[in-house]
Amino acid sequence: MNMNNLYTVILAAILPPFLLILYVWWKDKYQREPFSQMAKGFLYGVVSAGIALLLETGLQMFALVPDEPASFLQALWKAFLGAAIPEEIAKLLMLWLLLRRNKYFDERFDGIVYAACVGMGFAATENIIYLFSNLDNWQSVAVGRAMFAVPGHFMFAVAMGYFYAMVYFGDMSLRKANRVFWVPVLLHGTYDGLLFMSNVGTMWSGIILVCFYIFCFDMLKYGRKRIDEHLARDKKDPTQAAYWQE
Repeated sequence: MNMNNLYTVILAAILPPFLLILYVWWKDKYQREPFSQMAKGFLYGVVSAGIALLLETGLQMFALVPDEPASFLQALWKAFLGAAIPEEIAKLLMLWLLLRRNKYFDERFDGIVYAACVGMGFAATENIIYLFSNLDNWQSVAVGRAMFAVPGHFMFAVAMGYFYAMVYFGDMSLRKANRVFWVPVLLHGTYDGLLFMSNVGTMWSGIILVCFYIFCFDMLKYGRKRIDEHLARDKKDPTQAAYWQE
């Protein structure tokens, strides 16, 4: 591969995540986050991809998840235990490290912004791995991931950032704080589970694939609603502070 093709593949991998970061930055109407902090979040997302890879490799080494699911149950098991749980653990850890002493985290929507930066750092790293693992047909892989996988990770991040801010600013009780983790896991696991189930190769594969497309559409609506809710809260309550700091 010559250098021009190398740069093209890398650009195809990082452009969709970058555009979604630009989108969430543009939506941050009231007090936009410093680019340095957003770049830091993106790099934390890259690190989270490495952590997730280590966790997933460990699960595979101990044969806790199947390489190729042969049934719907195995597909769901791999989707949740082999992908959604370790990946969302890694992303939540890096989001916590990013925000625990971040003086710029002063609006509810900031939770979504920073979670999106972490999620897109993860997605960009995953894109690079997938594209360079499929150089013979990297163009089709890049298009497919730009249409589904990257927006999927963006929506998982929106959910995580939404609930993280809800807890941080006292809009949700600590008793319900587990939603910060479990809602992204449920979205992620359902997304991967439907994909894995459609590849099992049964008479239901076509129907499951249609369900996957419907789920993706509904998830986009869900994410947009969460974004609008936090923007409305920020407009209503411009002088915010974490509830334990009031």
